[in-house]
Amino acid sequence: MSSILEYSEVTIPDTARSMAKRNMPPTEYECFSASRLYTITYLSEGLRIKAYLFIPPQYDAQPMPAVVFNAGGTGERGALSDTIAIATLAPFVSRGYVVIASQYRGRGGSEGVEEWGEGDVRDVMNIIPLLQGLDYVDADRIGLVGGSRGGMMALMMLTQTNAFRAAVVFGAPTTFMHLPEGDYIRTVFERFLPQGADYTTEARKRSAIEWCHSLCVTTPLLIQHGTGDRRVSGEHGLLLGMALQKIHFPYKLIMYDNADHVLAGRRTESAADMLWWLDTYVRHRAPLPKTGPHGA
Repeated sequence: MSSILEYSEVTIPDTARSMAKRNMPPTEYECFSASRLYTITYLSEGLRIKAYLFIPPQYDAQPMPAVVFNAGGTGERGALSDTIAIATLAPFVSRGYVVIASQYRGRGGSEGVEEWGEGDVRDVMNIIPLLQGLDYVDADRIGLVGGSRGGMMALMMLTQTNAFRAAVVFGAPTTFMHLPEGDYIRTVFERFLPQGADYTTEARKRSAIEWCHSLCVTTPLLIQHGTGDRRVSGEHGLLLGMALQKIHFPYKLIMYDNADHVLAGRRTESAADMLWWLDTYVRHRAPLPKTGPHGA
């Protein structure tokens, strides 16, 4: 079982607290201000992997719900910094979720060589038993959120586990099979292909529309995508939604007009939609939504 090898507390700067106080409702700010952020080290396939762990105050003796967050980006520029981790994870911890985000191998101080849809996925999979082993986490109430590359990874994870009550992906690439040469996300993906690898084979491994029938049917999925996304076209979200519709998978697709790759332009609205999904299916363990034709 994975375990935490090292803890180091991160000081939340006054500037971050002031911004949170301006933007959060009083009860959420109270929770955020009492939360504690740590950088941790854990083992994944023998590698020492760094991660952020954000822990809200435990107001009663009951274990708390949790969220595994998969960040996007590549290389050191894409790695989480203290500042970005605070801003990115704050909406979840302020609602009482324990949040954990891996840096993945080969970046952010983690050992190994960076991969894209291979060892990085296993690095996050190895977080699951770590999180389940924390006595303040409710192992029956864990959600998964992934953006961009992290969304692709989240979809790959959902073929391997039923540990998540619900999942959310935003700006996620869902197909590499027919992308033209020069496409932004294809170009990024090709940088991480093993030498001599067959593109079609490797592309299919990372293209959820090719194997969406293998996604865990007990994990309802919210797909969020901006119609103005210039890094990962909105067609990726639409194609996945269409594929899930055909197999009656429990999902919801929201396309945000005037929103870009990180949903800027509709950030308040999209954040509220994401938190509603997590609160409904993770925190409150609501029954799975109906699928297939029904009703009037």
